[in-house]
Amino acid sequence: MSDAIEFLEITPILRIFDIAKADEFYLGFLGFSLDWEHRFDDDAPLYRQVSRGGLVLHLSEHHGDGSPGAHLRIRIRGIEAFHREISAKGYRYMGPGLETSPWNTREVGVIDPFSNHISFYEPLDEKAS
Repeated sequence: MSDAIEFLEITPILRIFDIAKADEFYLGFLGFSLDWEHRFDDDAPLYRQVSRGGLVLHLSEHHGDGSPGAHLRIRIRGIEAFHREISAKGYRYMGPGLETSPWNTREVGVIDPFSNHISFYEPLDEKAS
């Protein structure tokens, strides 16, 4: 039996306030899939999971679940293809650029309708691999 500690994954919880806007942004614009959702009753706030590939996010209407204005950095492969994909969708509220950072990454930054910032990034040294 090993006493080694191993951290395996993280699931950020982002606060949302409007399900239709969340769907338009996360499912439509960013291309996530809805995995499941839960309410304690018909009038209760929504709690749901969305995912794309190995990335899992929880979106919550519950007071106290996350604060608007959170910032996530998500490492991906294929940043240029991802940028082309989301740019082609013509999301009317955002036209993110593809930038090279001083810390040697290519990055696409988006802000959801609830002021949560998501920076998708790929280290430039991975491009050579």
